[in-house]
Amino acid sequence: MKQKRGSKTEFTTVSIPTQLFKKVERHIESTGFPSVSSYVAFLLRMVISEKGNSKADYEAEIIKKRLQELGYI
Repeated sequence: MKQKRGSKTEFTTVSIPTQLFKKVERHIESTGFPSVSSYVAFLLRMVISEKGNSKADYEAEIIKKRLQELGYI
């Protein structure tokens, strides 16, 4: 089932085991990600992107996300 939030982005629900969800929740506590959903979406984008295979790209995305949340970008 797709849900519309905000202006143009549509969302859907993906189920993962509860134990995995809780591990991800603990993992993102020290990051700039506001939710498990945003972190998982970020990881999926990294996996399917052509250039998103290096650790440097991953770290750059984390930094970009934090700067956005702080209002610099």
